[in-house]
Amino acid sequence: MSQVITEPDLVGHEVRPPDGPRRRVRPSGGVDRVFRVLLRAAGVAVLAIMATVGLFLLTRGSSAFAAAGFDFLTVAAWEPDSLNFGIAAVLVGTLLIAAVALTVAFPLALGVALYISEYAPRRIRRVLTSMVDLMAAVPSVVYGLFGSVFLQWQGVDIPRWLSIQFGWVPFLSVPGADPDNPLAGDSVYVTSTFWAGLIVGFMVMPFICSVMRESFTQAPQGEREGALALGSTRWGMIRSVVLPFGRSGMIGGTMLGLGRALGETIAVAMIIAPVFTIQTHILGKGGHSVSALIAQQWGSATAFGLSALMAAGLALFALTLVVNFAASAVIARSRSGQGSDA
Repeated sequence: MSQVITEPDLVGHEVRPPDGPRRRVRPSGGVDRVFRVLLRAAGVAVLAIMATVGLFLLTRGSSAFAAAGFDFLTVAAWEPDSLNFGIAAVLVGTLLIAAVALTVAFPLALGVALYISEYAPRRIRRVLTSMVDLMAAVPSVVYGLFGSVFLQWQGVDIPRWLSIQFGWVPFLSVPGADPDNPLAGDSVYVTSTFWAGLIVGFMVMPFICSVMRESFTQAPQGEREGALALGSTRWGMIRSVVLPFGRSGMIGGTMLGLGRALGETIAVAMIIAPVFTIQTHILGKGGHSVSALIAQQWGSATAFGLSALMAAGLALFALTLVVNFAASAVIARSRSGQGSDA
């Protein structure tokens, strides 16, 4: 027989708890219920919109899927009217552009976020924050103009130097380039995956930086002061307190930038020279992406060509969902503050 625990009241008498389950106290009034219904409706609406987009793309691209079959994922050519088409080349190009973009954007965003949150004087912190946020508001066509007209021609020595110094790395070699020939042209180093990824990296950097900065500023002040009181340097405090606390923000911001990089269209279409071969040499001329393919082929496509473009869009949609679900799983395993040494 279980023992009933009693507690004395104010005058010293023991009071037995009432028998039976306790009654759950619900908040009075309908404001909370209305708010709960609105939140559920918003969540259901998001799921419905995502399902509608996926169903629309699947329905419109079903004829292309039926005609191509599994070859849709393995064929590099894009000739829908002759039933010789696939997304192997553009899918590889999309992933390479996103990889270059994150290689550029992640360290830049991390450094800027740490400087604004930890090192910048208070009088210029707000100015720097506004400037970084304004970079996210610049239209992508402006970035595309900057990259296609100015940057890739004025900075052509960058891919040339990389190919000379690191040409032994397979994806950094440039087929057809002759660095020993002073009369060789620069056209082999432009309109490449490298330049498209570099511009996309500049575009996604503000989004990554904003998420990282907000995460870093939420690090507990007590742990910061405790690390400094124990003799830690400023960088030691950042390494042991701020970075572990902001880990989920770093991952979430990076995945947000990756999603934007995978779907960037106009800037990539303005810079890169479209080729329908699997181009793994990122410094060499030519490349493509799924979003740029859809933008360039949409106006002149036949009815079956539109179905093929819808199928390509569905592949990109599925890839983005996989990336977001993977990011959610990683963030769930590394919540902010976990692993802090302070």
